[in-house]
Amino acid sequence: MDSVNATSREALESSIASATQGVLDFQQADGHWVFELEADCTIPAEYILLRHYLGEPVDAVLEAKIGNYLRRVQGAHGGWPLVHDGEFDMSASVKAYFALKMIGDSVDAPHMVRAREAIHARGGAIHSNVFTRFLLATFGVVTWRAVPVLPVEIVLLPFWSPFHLNKISYWARTTMVPLMVIAALKPRAKNPKGVGIDELFLQDPRSIGMTAKAPHQSMAWFLLFRSLDAILRVIEPMFPKSLRKRAIDAALAFIEERLNGEDGMGAIYPPMANIVMMYDALGKDENYPPRAITRRGLDKLLVIGDEEAYCQPCVSPVWDTTLTAHALLEAGGDKAVPAAKQGLDWLIPKQELEVKGDWAVKRPDVRPGGWAFQYNNAHYPDLDDTAVVVMSMDRMRREHGVAGYDAAIARGREWIEGMQSDDGGWAAFDVNNLEYYLNNIPFSDHGALLDPPTEDVTARCISMLAQLGETVKTSKHVADGVAYLRKTQHPEGSWYGRWGMNFIYGTWSVLCALNMAGVDHKDPMIRKAAAWLTSIQNDDGGWGEDAVSYRLDYKGWESAPSTASQTAWALLALMAAGEVDHPAVARGVEYLIATQNKKGLWDEQRYTATGFPRVFYLRYHGYPKFFPLWALARYRNLRNTNSRVVGVGM
Repeated sequence: MDSVNATSREALESSIASATQGVLDFQQADGHWVFELEADCTIPAEYILLRHYLGEPVDAVLEAKIGNYLRRVQGAHGGWPLVHDGEFDMSASVKAYFALKMIGDSVDAPHMVRAREAIHARGGAIHSNVFTRFLLATFGVVTWRAVPVLPVEIVLLPFWSPFHLNKISYWARTTMVPLMVIAALKPRAKNPKGVGIDELFLQDPRSIGMTAKAPHQSMAWFLLFRSLDAILRVIEPMFPKSLRKRAIDAALAFIEERLNGEDGMGAIYPPMANIVMMYDALGKDENYPPRAITRRGLDKLLVIGDEEAYCQPCVSPVWDTTLTAHALLEAGGDKAVPAAKQGLDWLIPKQELEVKGDWAVKRPDVRPGGWAFQYNNAHYPDLDDTAVVVMSMDRMRREHGVAGYDAAIARGREWIEGMQSDDGGWAAFDVNNLEYYLNNIPFSDHGALLDPPTEDVTARCISMLAQLGETVKTSKHVADGVAYLRKTQHPEGSWYGRWGMNFIYGTWSVLCALNMAGVDHKDPMIRKAAAWLTSIQNDDGGWGEDAVSYRLDYKGWESAPSTASQTAWALLALMAAGEVDHPAVARGVEYLIATQNKKGLWDEQRYTATGFPRVFYLRYHGYPKFFPLWALARYRNLRNTNSRVVGVGM
């Protein structure tokens, strides 16, 4: 292998070896990997507020550590951002301030004064989002007039009605059902210290009404739903008590079927916290098994260090394990491949083969066969994880002759094929979740009520099917998927990334899929995408993208300092497009080698993943560990071949 732009073979091999060992050091005893999954300040702040809502004994040591975390992530603007070094966010700032005050921080402390001034300068806490208002209503800071009417009777509506639980996303339905019970009962937080935050408002907080129209909402739809909300506000108190009891019983039945042990309903923080508050409102004490088990599950999300602590929104062991396995298979070697096999063997029993989850409402004849993101989440497997797991298992059997994966691969493939939406794309958890008008209801000021098909998940499913031998010519699934991607490419050449930030992630995902599906590298959409990627490379050789690229008034990619994970995606994308010898690739490889730390890994403070665009972002602590290794090993492997063609789906 020739040296390219001072990237010597020795330096590259040393970097790969060091990174491989760094990743291996994180493997758990049973073979899997799980890295920290960090969101913004809202989850740890809500955890503090939940404890005081319930009137739990104060854990001064834990509160002090969470307080240290919240103070550290406060922005230079005085408030709290949704991402590292990000812009002020009102709801995050209100929750963080409230939590710090609850912990015992003086309102006269400099950081609290700065936060309050930043909130006031932007119109005050009246501009908090709906979820924050629900929280404030339970503490009596605002009245229930400040939140949308959310009748629990919704759970009784037939599927043909305009609003139905199965017409919204998995995360929305699991969050909303216990919240609807809370809204019906209108409980008051115990709040033993009697802490409030009236000082964050520029008016009497108990005088404020409903939220204003959100930027993504249509005025016509918004006015219609606002009118319905006004009508419901008048007639809801007149609903028969027998109907309300039947609705609450139906909500409880929905929840208790999906409680999922200590992993929690949906295996994500918001519904779990809502369930604990719901049982408290229903008069169930802390020893009531469903409440107690869910409450223990919340504590399992804590990351507690020597000086700081925070609460994760969920955990990501399946995602971390399969992606790490891909990176190790790319790296190869006597240590990496057996470790990857251990991880894949750990994944086999995690496949859901029995439970027909919520997805089956629209696909009743499809057999289960997916993997969830978390340790256990049987009702909510996801297509992204499933596709990536299948590809890693297929690669292990093809390249290393390992048996034992055929049945799992076949069932995963069957499920993925059965979950394709009518437009040719694939969503994350559901199928044909296209009721876009619902994002105009007052509750959906976050604009994330739905789970429609997206370019990145569609690409992953195509990659999987193509790696298993399907092509545009032989498979309608692949042909329809590629057609979906062709029509969703942006004019400059990029694709949107729903679950990773943003256009770099989406373009990486799609180029891998198009390459595997046999689309000619000379195809205009591949050429345009590759040219776009090289055009946005930073001067230091890396790639970066800011969260503001998700802005509603689409401007495309937004520049940001280089990160290891986004650089790795860009490199993997360019190599999938046949550009292994492009000078931009060599410069990107040099960037990764130059920024590797002494442990063989990479430091990355910036957030490069997405929960909900414009609302909630994620920092996967594993991303700067396995993605750079993957890219460097791919570069070495392709430079050692004559074909220069990536032969796998990722």
